[in-house]
Amino acid sequence: MTDIQKDRKSVKLLLDQGLPRSLASLLRDAGFDALHVSEILLSEAADAIILDYARENDRTIIAHDADFHTLIALSNATKPSVIRIRIEGMKAPALFSLIELILDSYQKEIVNGALLSVNEDRVRIRSLPIR
Repeated sequence: MTDIQKDRKSVKLLLDQGLPRSLASLLRDAGFDALHVSEILLSEAADAIILDYARENDRTIIAHDADFHTLIALSNATKPSVIRIRIEGMKAPALFSLIELILDSYQKEIVNGALLSVNEDRVRIRSLPIR
């Protein structure tokens, strides 16, 4: 296993329902530990349940909606990290490239606990807990 593959395994991912299921496969093929909520029977679960699963299994959530950011901020939690992709209409290959870049660029922040909000032109990061 190369150093890049080892680093990629250090951030475990949980993809929310709004993201393509095929994205999890693309990420796994590239060496990431990635699950889609549909693979663990949480596709219709409330966001709080998904957050609990991510926290208990040390997984970073990747989602389109702001609900996870709100729940984390209101609870003063330090985990899990959440990456919100605020770009609509992206197909799995384009999402893969974007997520790969984010994970390679912001791994330290994600491992330490952060909320990331990704637009077309920037990434905003807030360290956890939100005060």
